[in-house]
Amino acid sequence: MHPPTAPRKAIAAPSAPASVATAPPRFAFVAVVLANVALAFGPWFVRMADTGPVAAGFWRITLAIPFLIGLSFASGARPVRLERGVGLLLVAGGIAFAADLGSWHLGILRTTLANATLFGNSATLIFPIYGFLIARAWPTRVQALALFLAFCGAALLMGRSYELDPRHLAGDLLCILAGILYTVYFIAMARARATMAPLPALTLSTIASALPLLGFALLLGERVMPTHWGALIGLALASQVFGQGLMIYALGKLSPLVVGIALLMQPIVAGTVGWIVYDERLGLPDVVGVVLVGIALVLVRRGERPVAPAPIEAQNG
Repeated sequence: MHPPTAPRKAIAAPSAPASVATAPPRFAFVAVVLANVALAFGPWFVRMADTGPVAAGFWRITLAIPFLIGLSFASGARPVRLERGVGLLLVAGGIAFAADLGSWHLGILRTTLANATLFGNSATLIFPIYGFLIARAWPTRVQALALFLAFCGAALLMGRSYELDPRHLAGDLLCILAGILYTVYFIAMARARATMAPLPALTLSTIASALPLLGFALLLGERVMPTHWGALIGLALASQVFGQGLMIYALGKLSPLVVGIALLMQPIVAGTVGWIVYDERLGLPDVVGVVLVGIALVLVRRGERPVAPAPIEAQNG
C-alpha cells in the first residue's frame, strides 16, 4: 500500500506570533496526566471489542474523525494550504500511528494489560533520548534524578516479564515494536506542532491512519464489522479524542523528558484495571515501581525549564 500524498488543503488554526520563553502552563502537565489515564483504558476496550484487534484500531480512528473535525472547527481552525514538509510529517505520523496501533492491538490479546501498556509505551525511554540528542533538551539535575527513578520503577514494573513467560513473549515483542513506532509518531507530531495547533494536527494525522489500518485488518482476515459498538465508541472517545487530543497538546508545551516519564502512568492504570477486571495480580515490586514513578513525576514537574511556546502558523490558501 502506497502512503497517501501530502494534503493540499488542511484544517489549521489562525496564525499567532511566538512569544518569549515562559514556564510551561500548569494545564499542560495536567493534560499529559489526564491523557495517560485515558489512554491506559485502551487495552481494556480492545479486549471487550467483538472485532479483530487491528479492526478495533481502525474503528478507534474512524469513529473519532467526525469528533476531531468538529472540535477543530469549534476551536477556530479553518481549511488552509499546508507547507509540503508539514503535510509529509502529518502523513508519516499517521502511518506510523497506524502501524503502532496494529502491532499493539495484536499484542494486547497475547499478554497482560500491564505488560502491553508498559512495552507499548517504551517511548518512555526513546523519546527523552530524542530530546537529549536531537532537540537538545538536556535535563536539569532534578530531571536527571527523576529519569533515574523512572527507569528503576519501569524495571520493577517489568519484573514479571523478565521471567520470559512463553504465554506472553509474543505479545510482549509485538508491544515493544508498537512502542518504537509510537516514538516515531511522537517525533513527527512534535515537529508538526511547531507550526500547527494541536487539534488540526491530530485530525489530519488521524485521517492518514484510517486506510492503512483497514488494509492491515483485511489482510489478516479479521472480523471488521462489530455487533456491539459500545467498546469501540469508548475506545474512540477515551483513547483517540480525549487521550490523544490532550497528548498532542502537551507535546507542544512540555519537554520530551516530561512527556516520556508521564507515559509510565499508563501501565500503572492499566495494571490496576487488569487486577480488578482480569485478576492479573500486582506484587510488591509492582507497588514499589508505582511509588518510584509517582516520585519521578513530581520531580520532573518541579525541574521543568521555561520553554518558548510552539508558534502556530498557517499559510492562507
